[in-house]
Amino acid sequence: MRSPTSKLTLTGRRTEVTASDAEQLLVSIFAGLGFASRASKQVAAHLVETSLCGIESHGIMRVLEYAKQVRTGYLDPTGTPSIQRDDRGVFRVEGGGGIGIPTMQLAYETGVEEAREKGISALSIRNVGHTGRHGAFADMAAEQGFLTICVGGGNRKTWRQVAPYGGTKALLPTNPWCVGIPGGDMGPVVLDFATSKIAGGWIYAARSAGALLPEGCIIDKEGNATRNPEDYFDGGAILSSGAQKGYALAVVGEIIGEAMLGPSTTECNWLLITLDTTRFREPGAIEASAEEVLAELRNCPPAPGFTQVEVPGERERNHHAASEGRIAVPDETWAQINKLAHNLGVANVSPPQPN
Repeated sequence: MRSPTSKLTLTGRRTEVTASDAEQLLVSIFAGLGFASRASKQVAAHLVETSLCGIESHGIMRVLEYAKQVRTGYLDPTGTPSIQRDDRGVFRVEGGGGIGIPTMQLAYETGVEEAREKGISALSIRNVGHTGRHGAFADMAAEQGFLTICVGGGNRKTWRQVAPYGGTKALLPTNPWCVGIPGGDMGPVVLDFATSKIAGGWIYAARSAGALLPEGCIIDKEGNATRNPEDYFDGGAILSSGAQKGYALAVVGEIIGEAMLGPSTTECNWLLITLDTTRFREPGAIEASAEEVLAELRNCPPAPGFTQVEVPGERERNHHAASEGRIAVPDETWAQINKLAHNLGVANVSPPQPN
């Protein structure tokens, strides 16, 4: 199998776990935390698929954070998503204060349905917990011929994570953006990124694994560069991605999420715009033209330190294909997941295999 292209510098080893074993264990954990059967299966499958794609910051490690949020009352395990229409005729996906993965799945499905009928859809997602890896939803929509643009923001008073460009104090959330569009022969083009130098999930992943973060991503409470995730939790901050550019995108996300969509609850507010690309051009023509662009980029001679030029979205699909249905989890993280399961009365489904 292929080990993840991780941002973590581990001092320990990794444990190899089959996707089916990991999913079975996570389903049992979520059920033990009070999630409904459907939500348990949906969230567990999403986290496992994300790990198989090599994005461990949003993969099975997240079960540890979700469990803490349920136990503190921050997250309602019984919260279920619903579709509402406000008095201005705009769709709103209400998360009920629950886990955000089923809610975001419903939002993308609703956006695709409305855009298929009308050509375009714009809807908000409110009162929702962590919404998972948006690239998975954008990929699904793009496979059906839809361009999606999703941005989140708001609730900065609860989620003070990122220092504004030129500052040393955490004031903004990571305010992610996700864009997906039909691509060429190798599938859609998908951008899924935090406006911070590193997603908050990587810091939690580093903490659980006892690992160091890459250089230049976080600062301590005095404004000094550090790689220790504990410095972030002790009053530090994440830096903006791309300096002023990431900061500017974060500000726009915050204004959309808080000023335009209203006060944020639970995590943050989201705006999802969906366009039917076939209203502009035939599907075959879109894919052929896209492949001309993408093939030229892939064939660009790699710079020193690189083996190839990659297209956004293709790395995750390639990693998934090479994973052979197995996940390489940091030993400490896997031990914590199993301890959580034990405390909930859930037995480990199979003995771990050293990697």
